[in-house]
Amino acid sequence: MVSVPRLVIAAPASGSGKTTIATGLMAAFAGRGLAVSPHKVGPDYIDPGYHALATGRPGRNLDAYMCGPELIAPLFTHGAGGCDLAVVEGVMGLYDGASGQGELASTAQVSKLLRAPVVLVVDASSQSRSVAALVHGFASWDPEVRIGGVILNKVASDRHEALLREALDESGLPVLGVLRRAPQVATPSRHLGLVPVAERQADALDAVRAMGERVREGCDLDALLALARSAPALSDEAWEPEASPQEGSRPVVAVAGGAAFTFAYAEHAELLTAAGAEVAVFDPLHDEKLPSGTAGLVIGGGFPEVYGPELSANEPLCRAVTELALSGAPVAAECAGLLYLARELDGRPMCGVLDASARMSERLTLGYRQAVAVADSVLAAAGTRLRGHEFHRTVLEPGAGATPAWGLLQPERRVEGFVQGGVHASYLHTHWAAEPGVARRFVERCRG
Repeated sequence: MVSVPRLVIAAPASGSGKTTIATGLMAAFAGRGLAVSPHKVGPDYIDPGYHALATGRPGRNLDAYMCGPELIAPLFTHGAGGCDLAVVEGVMGLYDGASGQGELASTAQVSKLLRAPVVLVVDASSQSRSVAALVHGFASWDPEVRIGGVILNKVASDRHEALLREALDESGLPVLGVLRRAPQVATPSRHLGLVPVAERQADALDAVRAMGERVREGCDLDALLALARSAPALSDEAWEPEASPQEGSRPVVAVAGGAAFTFAYAEHAELLTAAGAEVAVFDPLHDEKLPSGTAGLVIGGGFPEVYGPELSANEPLCRAVTELALSGAPVAAECAGLLYLARELDGRPMCGVLDASARMSERLTLGYRQAVAVADSVLAAAGTRLRGHEFHRTVLEPGAGATPAWGLLQPERRVEGFVQGGVHASYLHTHWAAEPGVARRFVERCRG
């Protein structure tokens, strides 16, 4: 049995202030000297970066679609082990999940799987007594979801606060915090959401401090901690990456990082390490060489379209990546990595490993996908089924090579991506904890 005090921070809808309040709570409790474990429901890569700044621990995702409901509690327990408190930021509205899949991947489902109390963040800017009806509806919709209190956000005045509190007295749910309307904390956004921490480290630190201060001033931290401690113990065994027998040297797996490649799940590096690899992070914006002894390459998601000129100008590294790929070494590229391996991006030369051209688009491609491996590759045997997520505003032409990476089964049937020698490149983001054989297979191929 594992007992970790925990809270899920949810809202009736996106835009209510979940990220500000969840990150602020993490910072405020960490400021009290507590070891705080940060988590985010869903496939979001950016919010966990702010969570990590607030807590000093890796931000981790809990995605019941990509990993399956059965892995949510084990992954949570793995990340939260030894901590005094865990704060889980929800996704969208409390009951919103994968399209057409009922509660699957919703914040509500995750709260039930974790047996965690929910704090509902309500944007109260345009209501008074109606807030009670809203909160009552969310609290009674699913009796298995335990809403333990409310934080009122964007409250206009003392009079407005009094009206809201009077209305909520009838609901039986305590008001655990009140935040006044204020200029938004400086967390700039662009075409795929917040600007990642790696691109604005100093400013991001200031923003997280400001969030923590607002929450300290406006929330009852003692009551919130007491609510978190009311969560029952979990009987689920913690997830751990399965260690592979260590024979011979540990192959070096270079993993792209830096400001252009910020999308990564913490478990991927843990899985590679457990499979016997030495993980070496490098920055394609600045490093002109791959890490010494590189036997395999992982290039995840991020924003190469923002850093196109710098990536293109780093010709020595582009040549090194191309030479590694042409040698047959394993290369796994997701989304941003796919664009980096293309011939060009928005007219600027990239690595040229793939005979394809990429450009920015007005259309956002977003959503969960079911996929099957079309052919054997460094990541999966033909026929392997995985679930993933697409999230980009770029178009690649052609969208698939002679041997595609994946056949997508939902919501539309199509093939996409490239399997070419040792290269596996695709728009699809996947979570390797759902299929640990991916990391083991990749490292084995690196051993040759």
